[in-house]
Amino acid sequence: MLDNQPLNHPRGTIVIEDLEVGMVRSLRKEITDQDIELFAQVSTDRNPVHLDEDYAQDTIFGGRIAHGMLTAGLISAVIGEQLPGHGTVYLSQSLKFLAPVRPGDLVKAEVEVLDIDYRKRRVQLGTRCLVADKPVLKGEATVLAPSAKFD
Repeated sequence: MLDNQPLNHPRGTIVIEDLEVGMVRSLRKEITDQDIELFAQVSTDRNPVHLDEDYAQDTIFGGRIAHGMLTAGLISAVIGEQLPGHGTVYLSQSLKFLAPVRPGDLVKAEVEVLDIDYRKRRVQLGTRCLVADKPVLKGEATVLAPSAKFD
């Protein structure tokens, strides 16, 4: 298995002047028990479906699952670190949760440039997360991209 280090494209920034429709960036991360516990502490969401296996066994999931927003946070990491990267400002994000993510799952978070408004520096992004090539989350984000003209 992986040593739990994300397999990323290089971190940094792609300024709006260099963005193109169809660009894709991604990262992979194994979701651990520690990730779930830390997210529960930070978010104060201590729903037992995330933390208590006995409780979670009796739910529709049949076992513990990661917080949906923990999975969505991987999309934020791709946007903030890779595409467009440092200096990006999130304006909106839609999310549709398609399947649970469980401790031990290797999640691939992908972001794709769908549309660019160069004048307003706004970028529409397709966002998705997959486990074993199965979609577990999809959505769209709108961001304000950094510009070489404002460095």
